[in-house]
Amino acid sequence: MSNTDNEQRFVNQQIQYLEFVSSDLERAKAFYTGSFGWEFTDYGPEYTSFGGKYVDGGFTLGTPINGSILVVIYADDLQVTRDQVIRSGGTILQDIFSFPGGKRFQFQDPDGYELAVWTIE
Repeated sequence: MSNTDNEQRFVNQQIQYLEFVSSDLERAKAFYTGSFGWEFTDYGPEYTSFGGKYVDGGFTLGTPINGSILVVIYADDLQVTRDQVIRSGGTILQDIFSFPGGKRFQFQDPDGYELAVWTIE
């Protein structure tokens, strides 16, 4: 990655990395790969990471605790992404609904984390 790429990715005081805890890293990788096409790099048996254009993240082995932070993922086609989440083992908590500026749904992943997916209306 060039310095220009880093300058565009690493913006001061912008969220750049999200880290989850998972009781089963292989299950987490399968779910997020199946739902969103994420690719993972393993760093030993207790950590795996994923990379994105704007935000990177990882999963560490442990006991998940569902907290108060809601991670929101953007999708061009909300219905297609919803179907992928269900096929990959996610549970829809709040089906597609409109809000000012877009639509979204909320789901629970196999570790119990609640996330949302949104699109521009």
